[in-house]
Amino acid sequence: MNAMPSNADPPKAGLTRRSFLVLAGKGLMILSGLLGLGELLQFLGYPSEASPPTRFDLGLASAYPPGSRTPVPQANALLIHGETGFTALSLVCPHLGCTVDPVPDGFACPCHGSRFDANGAVRVGPASEPMRALKVEESPDGKLVLHTNQR
Repeated sequence: MNAMPSNADPPKAGLTRRSFLVLAGKGLMILSGLLGLGELLQFLGYPSEASPPTRFDLGLASAYPPGSRTPVPQANALLIHGETGFTALSLVCPHLGCTVDPVPDGFACPCHGSRFDANGAVRVGPASEPMRALKVEESPDGKLVLHTNQR
């Protein structure tokens, strides 16, 4: 018998279009996974910022005359030399952490309108707590040290 010629092409050896697309898709998935993993490792290995200082040397106490109210910008604080000695107030609003501005009768928060008297007590909310008092130490040699992490 005579075999009839077939219109179908015999299978070709090598890469078909379908297998190429599957291979390319898998390759792109692996590449994107590796890139994502690299970014994740870089994120997890990022060094955290150094903690801000909590101790500030303010120099000689004699540099601050009685009755003075001296801003200490590096500590975001106000050094007060009162009748009983040195005290300090944090200029960070206890409500949400904005920096308060000195005004003639005390302090005002520019963010939400809280107002404090000259000693840091709340006059008008929304703040419900007074401004934080900071620890000031005077060394035997007459130097002042401000601590922002303690009361």
